Amino acid sequence: MGFIGSGYIGTTIARLAVEAGHQVVLSNSRGPETLADTVAELGPRASAATSGEAAAAGDIVVVTVPVSAFPSLPAAPLAGKTVIDTCNYGPGRDGHIPELDSTSLTSSELLQQYLPDAMLVKAFNNIYFKHLLSLARPAGAAGRSCLPIAGDSAPAKAAVTAFIESIGYSVMDAGPLADGWRQATDTPVWGTPYGPASNEKARPAGEDAIRAALAAATR
Repeated sequence: MGFIGSGYIGTTIARLAVEAGHQVVLSNSRGPETLADTVAELGPRASAATSGEAAAAGDIVVVTVPVSAFPSLPAAPLAGKTVIDTCNYGPGRDGHIPELDSTSLTSSELLQQYLPDAMLVKAFNNIYFKHLLSLARPAGAAGRSCLPIAGDSAPAKAAVTAFIESIGYSVMDAGPLADGWRQATDTPVWGTPYGPASNEKARPAGEDAIRAALAAATR
């Protein structure tokens, strides 16, 4: 697993991945040396690299950066790769992006323009990082929660589904990238099914809850 961006959500996914037996290569915009403490904490299955190196290393690459950073992503090493897009658009942080403000594109469709040869799957953008860590459950366990994914590539969706299932969640296919708005910021499936951020332990949300939340989204 390669990681471009190692903030709260990226590091949490990496932690769950390491616990599930995956190798992870982390990167950020400040350089691999700034990730030394994180790598030491995650253990021998973790290493740090440049963004380009992390992109090249991963069979699946997690992109978890501000939307405003899309133009600086390393497109060439991501060509042909399955890429998990965790990103949420926030005009207060990213500045106003006309295509996103007008809803003519989803943020994932915008990312696809910058990574034209990657196979994108939207995932992990609807859950608070502390909830993501606390709600992970083994397959078959009571209270196993569900995460929605959106994407246009069936093989990429299958790969991401297998990864998400390996780290403690079931998966709901929420449709193509164009439907990724249903799990964007402030939609019914964004955070709410798992409880308020003030409750770090969270509450499990199964497939029925996630399906209902997706269906309730309006644009």
